Amino acid sequence: MKHAPRPHDLLRLTPDAPPFEGAPGWVAAALARAPFVVVRRAPPLGGKLAVGVRGSVRGERFGTWLDVGWIEAKFTPEDLRTCEPEPARRALPAFTLMRGIAGMLDDRALRWGPAGSAGFELASGVPAITPASDLDLILRADTPLPRDDASALFDALSQAAQRYGTRIDVQIETPEAAFSLAEYARPQLRVMLRHAAGPRLVDDPWAAS
Repeated sequence: MKHAPRPHDLLRLTPDAPPFEGAPGWVAAALARAPFVVVRRAPPLGGKLAVGVRGSVRGERFGTWLDVGWIEAKFTPEDLRTCEPEPARRALPAFTLMRGIAGMLDDRALRWGPAGSAGFELASGVPAITPASDLDLILRADTPLPRDDASALFDALSQAAQRYGTRIDVQIETPEAAFSLAEYARPQLRVMLRHAAGPRLVDDPWAAS
């Protein structure tokens, strides 16, 4: 891999990857259906990556660690932004919203892509989005994004989500941490910065990273 995996990247496991120790019973079935894990925001353990496995229902989530030798392929949110779901699923609200806002985000020269259920389905081909699903998005911001610009973007994305009959949840990723666009868009409020070392409230997410 050219770049090390980052939080929200989806990793396809090699066919001979061993089972995860201590995993609940549903994990084997989930990985047989779609051999993918998502990179978690947590420190490595003994050189292994922190990853998560998702099951078929919301309550089925399992956190564990993965030896990088068992990674067959990596899919970043940016890789997935140009992927299309199966034709029969294109009309689901989260997917129609993603297509509808692509031009808006590209015009702002932002690096972005889907995470959550949308990202998982686009990477694996296994249905994960439902008619009630939010669209989870990742925005990369290596340098500070002015708060006024963030507020205008949040308003535009929220209005688009209403038009498409769904909701959107946007996370801004700095090189080392992440925070919610919805929180940052509100003036003069501290934001909850999510860092591998743990969460903390900050005024300037880039300085605090």
